[in-house]
Amino acid sequence: MKKTDFAVIVPAFNEALVIPDLVRELREGFERSGLAGEVILVDDGSTDDTAAIAERESEGWDNFRVVRHKTNLGKTEAMLTGADATDKTYIVLFDADLQHTPDEIPRFLDKLEEGWDIVTGRKMGVYSKRGVSSIYNRVSRKLFDVPVSDLNSMKGFRREVLEGLTLRHDWHRFFVVLAHARGATVTEIGIALHERRAGESKFQGPFRIVIGVMDLISVGFLLMFSRKPLLLFGATGMLMSGLGLLVAGVAVYLRFVHPMLGFDPYIPPMGYRPLLYLVMLLETLGFLLVGFGLVSEQIAQVRFEIDSLRRRDSDS
Repeated sequence: MKKTDFAVIVPAFNEALVIPDLVRELREGFERSGLAGEVILVDDGSTDDTAAIAERESEGWDNFRVVRHKTNLGKTEAMLTGADATDKTYIVLFDADLQHTPDEIPRFLDKLEEGWDIVTGRKMGVYSKRGVSSIYNRVSRKLFDVPVSDLNSMKGFRREVLEGLTLRHDWHRFFVVLAHARGATVTEIGIALHERRAGESKFQGPFRIVIGVMDLISVGFLLMFSRKPLLLFGATGMLMSGLGLLVAGVAVYLRFVHPMLGFDPYIPPMGYRPLLYLVMLLETLGFLLVGFGLVSEQIAQVRFEIDSLRRRDSDS
């Protein structure tokens, strides 16, 4: 029996050179594996003929569609656009560069039909960015406790996983992390990695590493402290206030107690004013952080109430 209740989403940006091979091999892979689902190629504001070539090469294949972005928005936005364009139960995210073959698609579908919410691919083969990728994946597993070893690869998932999930720009890399934090079940399978046939990677350069680190910190903060921001701001503020009191105690001791004990310490020209300034700074920052934490708690409460209303509306 042919599998029909799925859609393959292919984000593509300036991939004109590889599109003919992509469409041909997807069609052959579908026929070979007995698949009859949809293929949605999302042209993410390409400046070459990516969309036109895809439409030409897919003539006669009714289940192949091209959706366009007017400007380049990013892979996350392309994934969400593709998901909005279908009502299928299962979605497979497939890269246009053919570094994975269409023969992997039925393996993801089989695993999803076992009951998993998300299936990720673990890249197997030569990988030019393996060092950076392995560090990123290792840190993510340690920080977020996700039960998979590769977060930035081919994926399959139930479409309902996206409901209520907010994915900001470039957060496709953290899709699995955010969904798992909301209770989605996750597993992985090994998939072969092949060399890019044409064009160049859109995710390279040292600046991409900086962006990835900043996003990692942002997602970590969101998951760890967005529900209880006072844990971070309040604890930090109280620590600073405590340090301020400690410095104040030291200043009082040096100014009044120490001389009474018969010592004649060297007193700098500025006297004890630097210590007084430090006390004022620490106490001010401490009270500000505690106050900011209390305000953040109110915002977190409003967010929780809005999320509860959304879930209630979706259930009804």
